[in-house]
Amino acid sequence: MPIDIVLDAMGSDKAPDPEIKGAILAARTLDVRVHLVGPEEILRPKLREALKNAAGPSFPGVPAKRAKLPIFISQASEWISMEDKAALAVRSKRDSSMRVGLKMVREGKAAGFVTAGNTGAAMATAKMVLGSLGGIDRPALASILPTSSGGPCVLLDVGANVDSDPTNLLQFAVMGSEYAKNVLHVHNPRVGLLSIGEEDSKGNTLTKETLPLLRELGERGVINFLGNVEGRDLYNGAADVVVCDGFVGNVALKTSEGIAKLVNESLKASLKSTVTSTVGALLSQKAFKAFRKRLDYSEYGGAPLLGVRGVAIVGHGSSNDRAIMNGIRVAAEFAQADVNAAIEAALADPTS
Repeated sequence: MPIDIVLDAMGSDKAPDPEIKGAILAARTLDVRVHLVGPEEILRPKLREALKNAAGPSFPGVPAKRAKLPIFISQASEWISMEDKAALAVRSKRDSSMRVGLKMVREGKAAGFVTAGNTGAAMATAKMVLGSLGGIDRPALASILPTSSGGPCVLLDVGANVDSDPTNLLQFAVMGSEYAKNVLHVHNPRVGLLSIGEEDSKGNTLTKETLPLLRELGERGVINFLGNVEGRDLYNGAADVVVCDGFVGNVALKTSEGIAKLVNESLKASLKSTVTSTVGALLSQKAFKAFRKRLDYSEYGGAPLLGVRGVAIVGHGSSNDRAIMNGIRVAAEFAQADVNAAIEAALADPTS
């Protein structure tokens, strides 16, 4: 049976065009019903036009599975822009597309919510509208990173909490482990604590106080704890889940995005520098395409906000239609796996 997913149609930098195209891609390729939330007078004509063009070059390689796609519009008269101050916008824009969409999740009208809008506003609204899971003090934003081993690495928190205490990091470890297990299908995920060295003596006050708590959690079988890991371990496959506070995590994530862009642009420039390299690039197009795909944020579908009583996925403001589609896919997988129930059970019963 199709899963209902709410999409904030006014979130991204170029909204609502990427959202509408992403909704069409999702409705065609996934077993979902997509609810676009925003001003109907804006969305209705754009959706109608996009559906007319859906068989053309805007949607290459996507089969038209059914004449009428399961895409619906839910009215919201306001939206929160990237320039809005999150706290003020959440309070003042009571009919925003974010709030209306998250209310639909809270009321059971949809299984998950996706936005490529203002991250701070999305997190604040989700916490206010959905509330936190039992046993969770602070929700955390997770990011899925590629690794050289081929598997993913879940990094959290990447920005929901600038300041965290050891209890918060302990909860992040449980949430990240359950997400990796139930959504990414990683058997017995290896959890590491991000620090400046593997030795117990390395790190700041937060990591030194958190380490024994996580080790105890590992001894009780709640998580598979490795100990301290370093920044390089985010990408070498040494850990499946890496835990840190939101300040460190956000710096690590933004640095990683910058490096990925540099590598991609440098590689393209090098391949065009000589006739020989250009010919070599043409002969290796398939390999380079696969390389770019591994580093492409749009393939990961956004960051799940773990710890709220519902499913909320936050994507990049620059999300394209494919990123939006994958955000919808991740929201559906999250809901189907019932990750929140697994998180609450792990926190409530350490022996489970």
